[in-house]
Parts: sequence; structure tokens; C-alpha cells
Amino acid sequence: MTRLERDGGLAVLTIDEPPLNLYTKPLQDALLDAIGSLEETPARALLIRAEGRVVSGGVDVALFDAQSSAAEAKVLFDELLSVPDRLAALPFPTVFAAHGLCLTWAFEVAMACDLLLASSRAKFGLVEKVVGLTPTMGGTQRLAARAGVARAKEFVFTGEPFDAATLERWNVVNRVLPDEGFDEAAREFTRQLAEGPTQAHAATKRILEHFEHGGVPEANAHVTTIAAELYNTEDLRGAVKSFLTEGPGKARFAGR
Repeated sequence: MTRLERDGGLAVLTIDEPPLNLYTKPLQDALLDAIGSLEETPARALLIRAEGRVVSGGVDVALFDAQSSAAEAKVLFDELLSVPDRLAALPFPTVFAAHGLCLTWAFEVAMACDLLLASSRAKFGLVEKVVGLTPTMGGTQRLAARAGVARAKEFVFTGEPFDAATLERWNVVNRVLPDEGFDEAAREFTRQLAEGPTQAHAATKRILEHFEHGGVPEANAHVTTIAAELYNTEDLRGAVKSFLTEGPGKARFAGR
């Protein structure tokens, strides 16, 4: 069963809907419940992972078959899009760990996360073309933001699976890690983010959101205000004093 677990500042959302982790209405409800919990009580970092042989085999096509009109489909697609949109808006680092095949909705959720880690055997695809559809959860445009419009078109038009090494070269995957020990490595990576200056990480996300909307000029218009606000945090003041008295790398952060 899909579940959200917390370990100090680290939150781990595990997709566990055997055998293929297909996207269904119950899974959507579980994802939205988890995101709602994280909105109400923020973590300091979130790891999204999956159990099973694959991350996901895609969407249960019965979900599409149940829509009898364009109007009904629009309601469904708006609900689908709310999952990655709310995930992307979380004010702390989010990491997606892909250990195997990662299709359609799972890849779109991965694109909504700040960072994407992949095992060397992972493969990714947006295969909606097999049912005459285009991706509806933001994956196409988020892929374009990372890899460029032409690559996004190639990815969606062909529907082919692309390996982790290729997507790392495209700047879609942040890091490719060995298959052996992948899950623990992903947890440790995210745990280190959770133990860091998460108020500063939130500021970084805000600045880059401005960049995505209006490029360097808009980001420049906001960066000094956002950075200055960090002087209201315990983490910055404590880390500055630690640097001056103990040297670099000795500060401990509380996320406040």
C-alpha cells in the first residue's frame, strides 16, 4: 500500500501498488493525501520511491475508458495535473528515485521533483501515444524545461524507452547510481538534504521559480529580497557564527 513515512526531517513516500504500480483513482487519492500531509506539516526533504520490479508500468487504461466525453476527460486531467503541481510547490527539496522502468505518470511526477536519481538499469518513457493521447500531467513541458523542446518532442512522439545514461546526458536525470545499494544511496542522499539548511533550499526554489517564469531579469528582481529574508532564520545566524569560530562545514542546521 502506498504510504508516507517520516524519519525526523526526512519524509519518504513509497509507491506500493503491486504488481505494476499502475495509476488508479485509489493511488491518486493516496498521493493527494500524502501531499496534503506534507503541505500541512512540511518535512525538510522528501524522497519518492517505489516497491516492486518496476517504478510503474503506467496508467490503468480503464481510467481513460471511463471518460465518455471531452468535458469528463478535462475534469480527470485537471485532477491528474494537480498531483505534480502541488508536489512541485512544496517548499523543501524533493527527490525522485527510479530503480527500474518508469513510465507515464511516474515519470511526470519525477519531473515535478527537484532532483531525479536513477539506477543504471532504470528506463523512462511517455508512451501515451499507444492510446492516442498526449501526456497530461505536465511531463512534456517539464521535460522540455530540462532537455529542450526538440528532445521533449522526440521523447513523446516516439514513445520509446530511454535509459538513465541518455537522460543524464540530456540533463533530465541528475545522477545515475549503481543498481546495488541504490535504495539506500537514494535515502542517504535525501537525508543529507534534510539535514542541511532547508530554509535556504526553499529560498533557492523560490528564486529558480522566478527564473522559470521570467529568466534572469525576473530572478534578479527577487533574489536579494529572498536571500535577505534568510537573516530571519536560526540556521543562517548559527552557521555564520559556526564558520567564524569553528571553521567551514561544522554547522548543524535545524530547518528554522
